[in-house]
Amino acid sequence: MSAGHVAAIVPAAGSGERLGAGRPKALVTIAGEVMVARAVEGLLASGVVDDVVVVAPVDHVDEMRAAVRRSVRVVVGGDDRVASVALGLAVVDDADVVLVHDAARCLCPPDVVRAVVAAVREGHGAVIPASPVADTVRRVDPTGRVVGPVDRTGLLAVQTPQGFAADVLRRAHAAAEGSSAAARATDDAGLVEEIGGEVVTVPGDPRGFKITTPLDLAMAEALLGARPGISDGPPSACCSDADKPDVRTTPCSRAPGTEITR
Repeated sequence: MSAGHVAAIVPAAGSGERLGAGRPKALVTIAGEVMVARAVEGLLASGVVDDVVVVAPVDHVDEMRAAVRRSVRVVVGGDDRVASVALGLAVVDDADVVLVHDAARCLCPPDVVRAVVAAVREGHGAVIPASPVADTVRRVDPTGRVVGPVDRTGLLAVQTPQGFAADVLRRAHAAAEGSSAAARATDDAGLVEEIGGEVVTVPGDPRGFKITTPLDLAMAEALLGARPGISDGPPSACCSDADKPDVRTTPCSRAPGTEITR
């Protein structure tokens, strides 16, 4: 795929309940700037995103519009994440490449955004940034009893932005409408997997972690306080040369022995 119009959809309707903020998580302030604004600016700082659409809770549309630059469109979201992304997708009908990026991953470096877009332009229909799982993982039964270890070989933790050829993402959402796939999928790559599509990975970045709990928020504040502009810096060693994406061409959801943690 040659260079074309790149649109990013930012679902920003999370309640923030686990964060204890009393407001949508995307409107929580980190180092003087709300999450959704940081997420949007990170996308635009990549230099490869032409259009950004924020999908907001119906009761907070005006606040979201006030938080982001005027060129960013804000639309009302749906009842769940899949419905919200579909509503965002409906207003980017001129896009050739579509990114879906969680507002809560607002420290994701622009280099990761560029790597995802580059991989889609190379011809991959669905691309996700992902990093190896470092923690020891155990499988348990319904009672909480450990039944065995999980081999971390091939186990990846998925981040955003996830990138798609626009036609692939539209087909995935069309197939999910009114089906159980929407309830099962935890992200848009999962919807592509449901229609048998290939999903490939590029290296993620530790700064792309999802801010969900008060501890996550404290970590984000510490990162920004310790190194101003950290979200704009080069990727860590785990994702060096992100401008030239290290695309894992094996379909990540299909490879034997490979599991994806979302």
